[in-house]
Amino acid sequence: MKNKRIDFEARFWSGSRKHSRIKLIESFFHFNDLVTSKQMLNNIMIYAGKKKTAINEDSSAIFHFHQALRSFVRACYAISLKEKKLSIITYPENHFPLMQGSLSDEEYQTPFLVFQKAFAEYSIKDFNYYIAVAVYFSMGVFKNAEESSLISPYIHLTKMLDAAHLILERRIPKSQ
Repeated sequence: MKNKRIDFEARFWSGSRKHSRIKLIESFFHFNDLVTSKQMLNNIMIYAGKKKTAINEDSSAIFHFHQALRSFVRACYAISLKEKKLSIITYPENHFPLMQGSLSDEEYQTPFLVFQKAFAEYSIKDFNYYIAVAVYFSMGVFKNAEESSLISPYIHLTKMLDAAHLILERRIPKSQ
């Protein structure tokens, strides 16, 4: 029986076809730091809801972020499937509320819960659709933007960004 591998579709933005789920997230945060990613996602969401204005960002930067975010969601899905194989520190020595970001206390202690909750509610295709719709409506002037259907996936994506960054920080190297 063959192992089915998830294609992260990272060739365009990262330059590499082969990635592990953690390496892809590291690559994502190498190109887009956490603050910039959350700010770009927030701007896309804001301008998707505005009916008479378009986002001020360069369209190539938006497209690059769109592609990277799609791959990021795929990597998060792969993590949610195999979270028992990852070793992270569950109780950090120093807990600062500002580091918690958008995560609840329980999600901060166990960041894998964020992925489980997100993918219990939405599939990868749903997130791809949300990202595409949000980018589409943010880049043009439209009369009928559907901002109400974009809020819940936006919240999940924001939490996934925080949880993935937290997992990278707490990861225990394989050499130990």
